[in-house]
Amino acid sequence: MAHLVEIFLPVSNVPMKEALEDIRNELTARFGGATLHASTPAEGAWVDNGMFEFDRIVIAEVMTEQLDRNWWREYRERLERQLAQDEIVVRATQIDRL
Repeated sequence: MAHLVEIFLPVSNVPMKEALEDIRNELTARFGGATLHASTPAEGAWVDNGMFEFDRIVIAEVMTEQLDRNWWREYRERLERQLAQDEIVVRATQIDRL
């Protein structure tokens, strides 16, 4: 069964246009295609130690037949270092192509 993998990327002080292009290019080379929802960043909010935190995110998506959890974990960790983030959310959902 196919999987849709979504990566929630922060819009930060890192030169994001170049970083997003690199991410898109790497995902396309590995998986044959990638979609970045980058034209209007989404806004996220959460509570951390009683304080409200906000950020803006871009979502990258790829579809893959096989879900290599080790590769995705290592990729997430690399993105966290590259983008200077405590945590980047990567999630996978099983999908049926219609």
